[in-house]
Amino acid sequence: MKQKFSKHWKASSQPRKQRKYRANAPLHLKKKFVSVNLSKELRKKHEKRNIPVRKGDIVKIMRGKFKGKQGKVTVVKLNISKVIIEGIQVKKQDGSKADLKLQPSNLQIIELNLEDRKRKIKKENKEKTKESKVKKEDSKDKNKEKKK
Repeated sequence: MKQKFSKHWKASSQPRKQRKYRANAPLHLKKKFVSVNLSKELRKKHEKRNIPVRKGDIVKIMRGKFKGKQGKVTVVKLNISKVIIEGIQVKKQDGSKADLKLQPSNLQIIELNLEDRKRKIKKENKEKTKESKVKKEDSKDKNKEKKK
């Protein structure tokens, strides 16, 4: 792997190559690295297991010191693949508070921020494809009945 980043790289058992791939990945791929799994209700609704987290999503912390706490995502740091949540802070030695950067794998989306235009479009497209599939199945059933 002499190149900085290769689109054709599949996998390696060497951790250093895995780290290099993630560190040197372009932003459109790093966006996928901050995917967070959805709650059971959202999974049924969107028919997806995980979605890249965005600012404004409400998430629940599943692991660590703040397990069970909920908050709104304030910052998504793609360059380090970390998420900062409103109200999740640690007290420093000098008494000041600092935001805690969490790994997306330790979070779960409870409520999606649908203000984003692209997220709305994806949702609408899914609903349209569902409707068209249902119509196609109905028309196939009618054709079978006519042939009988």
